[in-house]
Order: sequence, then C-alpha cells, then structure tokens
Amino acid sequence: MGSAPRLAPSSVARETLAQFSSDVAVSLSQPGQKELPSKYLYDPVGSALFDVICLLPEYGLTRAETRLMEQHSGEVIDLVGGQVVVAELGSGSGQKTRWLLEALARRQRVNYYPIDISGSALFRCRQELAQIDMVSIVGFESAYLDGLHKVAARRREGERLLVLFLGSTIGNFDRPAGQNFLREVRAVLQEDDALLLATDLVKPVDQLVLAYDDPPGVTAAFNKNILARINRELDGDFNLAQFEHVVRWDDNERRIEMHLRSKSWQRATIRKAGLRFYLREGETIWTESSHKYHLDEVVRMGEQAGYRCDAQWSDTEWPFAQSLFFAE
Repeated sequence: MGSAPRLAPSSVARETLAQFSSDVAVSLSQPGQKELPSKYLYDPVGSALFDVICLLPEYGLTRAETRLMEQHSGEVIDLVGGQVVVAELGSGSGQKTRWLLEALARRQRVNYYPIDISGSALFRCRQELAQIDMVSIVGFESAYLDGLHKVAARRREGERLLVLFLGSTIGNFDRPAGQNFLREVRAVLQEDDALLLATDLVKPVDQLVLAYDDPPGVTAAFNKNILARINRELDGDFNLAQFEHVVRWDDNERRIEMHLRSKSWQRATIRKAGLRFYLREGETIWTESSHKYHLDEVVRMGEQAGYRCDAQWSDTEWPFAQSLFFAE
C-alpha cells in the first residue's frame, strides 16, 4: 500500500516549535539552577498523564474544584449577571467547566472560548462539552493573554466577559509574576467584567508532598515526559533512566517544587535548539512550582491587581478556594 501524503506543518506549528526550542535553550543555559517552563509539561502525552493524576486518591485538588463548581456555579452566574461571554485560560479538557456552562445555558445562548497551548487539550475540550445545548465553542491554541485579547475583540456591545482561571494554575507563577499576570488580565477587561480564580490552599506538608509524589509514580512519569518531549520534538538525547522525580516543599515561599535530579554525571544534546550542556550527579532541572495560599491573601492579590472580591467559596475536604473578582 502506498503511504498517505504528508501534510506540511502549519505556520502555527512551526512558530510553536520555534518558541519551544528557544524557551528550552534559554532555560537550560542559565547559570545556577537549570529550569524548564512548566507549560511544556502538557503535550498530548503529558495531558493524558495529568488526567490520570486527577483521578488519584492522593491528588484531591481536582475533586475539590469539581465539588465547588457543582455546588456554586449557579451563584457565580447570578452574581455576574447580564449577557455573559465565557473565556477559560488553560482550559485543558474543560471537564470542570461543564457545571458552569450548563447553568449559564439555562438562561442564555453561550459563547465559550477555551484557550490552551495544547491542541490536543482543546480537541478533548470540544469533545467533552460540544453536546451541551445552547453552547457554542471556539477554541484558541495560544498563550493565555494572546487568546484573551482575541476573545475580547469578539465581544459585542453589552456583553460581559467572565474569565475562568481554574485548577490553581496561578500557583505555577512565582508570587510577583502571578500578581503581574492578574494585572495583565485586568488590562484586557472592562469595568464589571469578572474573573473566577481558583487557588489551592495551604495544608499539611505530608499531604501536599504525597499529592505530587504519588506511590504509583504517575506524577513522576508526567514530570519525566518533558524530557521525552524534548527528545521527540527537538532531537534531544536525554536518558530518562538517569533522572529521578523529586518533590520539595519550600516553607518560606509556601510552594511545592518538582525537579528532575540527575543520577550521574552526564552530557545532554538538544540538536534543534543548538544546545549541549552537562549535568552533575545530584544536579536538578526545576520543572514546576505550585504555590499555596491563604484565603485572605487571595483577596489581597485581587485587590492589588485592580479587582474587588464579591464572593469566595472553599472546600473543606481538600482546602481549595474559588474567588469571584470584578474589574474596577
């Protein structure tokens, strides 16, 4: 049988790969602690592994957020009011968003705009939510703010924008960067537009560490996949067997850190990034931070970024919060 014709990569795909290559080269070349941007954990393999993580008994965050969405989506919609357009930053599969869209669709026709850098996540999001009556879905495969600007440009006069930033993704930013990101989102919004912000709260350290270092090793596979992705997409030669998944709690910063620690002295080459570097035994590559918050801290973060907090809900089984902010 003849092979199917190969399609030329789109300009978006080429730009995405070029950005990936550039970010990897910069992050691994810096002096001191080597890093990789956490957003690159979520390729199709990483996204599938993260879906499994969300089902693990040790990782209660997703179940807590689902409970809050199920219980309070109607209140969110009532508080926002008016004709609402929904944009979600880092939508993933959109599974948790179903409750809110269904509540809103009982009142009006809904335009829902998921924004994610993962095309496979957007595909799964459409599969998950496309059957909801009265909901139209248009996804943007882009960075958060780029996608949000595109959504804002589509709004009609009289429409109010509700931005969802769920999953405690804000916790992947260092605190000053997270504060700045909230300001950047505010700059796109009009007065009385709304932001529903989810934040994971401080809890016992043993519970936190176990959530990010589960006994079955799913999070370890998720973490190592970023190296496998570099091998696949950027022609790297990382030996994954020579790395171990490490989780640390920084009490001063109130954050969980995920690292990949080198088991031996080794050399790595990433051909498409034009990079060759060395790792000492015990040296780590920092792949993700997950900051944890107090309830009053979240309110202050919003206020300092130009919002007022009109409502806040928290889960008691797994301390986790959703805060509804309005642009002032």
